[in-house]
Amino acid sequence: MQILETISQLRAWRRAQVGRIGVVPTMGALHAGHLSLVEAARAENDTVIATIFINPTQFAVSEDLSKYPRDLQHDLAHLAAHQADAVFTPLPEVMYPSDFQTSITVERVAQGLEGKRRPGHFQGVATVVAKLFNLTQPNIAYFGQKDAQQVVVIRRMVADLNVPVVIAVCPTVRTRDGVALSSRNLYLTPEQRIDAKAIPRALEAAEDAYRAGERQPERLIAAARAVLDGLTVEYVELSDPSTLAPITTATNAPMMLSLVVRMGTTSLLDNTLLPPELNDRAGLTATLGAMSP
Repeated sequence: MQILETISQLRAWRRAQVGRIGVVPTMGALHAGHLSLVEAARAENDTVIATIFINPTQFAVSEDLSKYPRDLQHDLAHLAAHQADAVFTPLPEVMYPSDFQTSITVERVAQGLEGKRRPGHFQGVATVVAKLFNLTQPNIAYFGQKDAQQVVVIRRMVADLNVPVVIAVCPTVRTRDGVALSSRNLYLTPEQRIDAKAIPRALEAAEDAYRAGERQPERLIAAARAVLDGLTVEYVELSDPSTLAPITTATNAPMMLSLVVRMGTTSLLDNTLLPPELNDRAGLTATLGAMSP
């Protein structure tokens, strides 16, 4: 596995590649969720490159960038074990030199949900992902369902800027008790980790209500909120998975239930698509990603 630290190294590596290339963009602190993306990329491409870059521009002033978990050697060992061909690990000054002046703003799909809670976050995401796509020039980029709004923002950017890449979306990987794997889980106390089990149960409650025939948005949201009683809920919302516009009337069209629960200083997000049958690789990619050029 080649470790690439500079743009010139990455470009030289890219020029030498032939066939289909899959990219897995990450911020490191890799867990089984990230590695499932690498496995999917390995199965579907001739070459796989991962990126590890803790992007400072997507952190709000209130978020402590310095505390984000870092273990590069651990991450590199996992990527090598999963047969990544290369990994791009730039320093911030490589991605954002001192005279850097450009950013990408995606409008409507970035305004609600996490965009409302974390102003400027998706501008940082869109800018760095655009740079990574330009540098790696992949055929397919792999993202996880847990960050569904991020996927929709990137899909919109790719469509609007005519970037020749397909966005593949893989299901959220969970622990045995259902909690979504996340680098931020490392921040939780043992008690908070126990409380976090209510989050997947809340999603399941909404799924059960949907299977039972419920389509009224306020009742689906109420089913999820009931399970979260006693926790600090930042939001539970139903959105159109294509536009992320709030759903306010009953519909049989696909919906995305998104929620964020705060545990101390850590906010945990999760989501599910309704109908629940959409929460597999094919359904997620068709609903949230794809956009082949």
